[in-house]
Amino acid sequence: MKRISNRTWQLITIGLIIVGVLVLAVSGQLKRIIGTAIDPLVGAQTWFSSRVEGLINFFTIPRDVTTLMEQNTALQNEVSRLQSEVLNLQQQLVETNILYALLDFARENPENQYKAASVIGKDPSPFMNYIIIDHGSDDGIFKGMPVVTEQGLVGSIDAVTASAARVKLITDPNSTVNIRLQKSREEAQIRGSVTGDISLEMVSPSIELTEGDLVFTSGLGGSYPPEILIGQIVSPQFRENELFQTASIQPSVDFENLRAVLVITNFKPVDISPLIPTTIP
Repeated sequence: MKRISNRTWQLITIGLIIVGVLVLAVSGQLKRIIGTAIDPLVGAQTWFSSRVEGLINFFTIPRDVTTLMEQNTALQNEVSRLQSEVLNLQQQLVETNILYALLDFARENPENQYKAASVIGKDPSPFMNYIIIDHGSDDGIFKGMPVVTEQGLVGSIDAVTASAARVKLITDPNSTVNIRLQKSREEAQIRGSVTGDISLEMVSPSIELTEGDLVFTSGLGGSYPPEILIGQIVSPQFRENELFQTASIQPSVDFENLRAVLVITNFKPVDISPLIPTTIP
């Protein structure tokens, strides 16, 4: 009998292993055996990876947080700077629009000569009766000169220094303006008040006062040139046994938001008060 060689036994062993593996694979046991053998290795690898990652984060995260905080601060500063620039540009745009409006008004009314001035001060009381402008006698500004905007009549120069002037507004209780009504062409007077309201006075009961009727300067009295818009009539009133009618005037000028004005420099006001006879009691 022939003796089986070692090589033959190796081949038989390999064959049996292959057959065994195939049997285990077909039966589903091979996957379980491999999982059982590999699980400890996977667990060890996971543990090692988590420790390495934690070590890396320990040294890198603080530096990243500091960098992020610095970047955040820089971005906040940049946002603040841009917001400031936007506000400045909006302010410049508003001022430019105001100057263009005043320039257009001056061009449309060439019969007068104008000096533009910025408002640098206002009456601190809630009932604003004066403003301060940044032009004075050095700029050819003198007491009594009318002050307007593209919206209408503002008031007149009340006091002057070399580089600034005070403007008494038509809302001042001591301010009286001779006016003309657009529709009826009738003449009357308006007067300011301590509350800043403007009232229409000295209107004959025979004249029909119409809500919304425009009010212009008449030129009488020598204080203002004619045909400057003042505002419009609101709330006309007439009471029996009264000699005159009254009404409130809504001014066309937004006194709360005055930023720039025009001074009419070629108009010379005339004081006619010495020529008005006084009543002897």
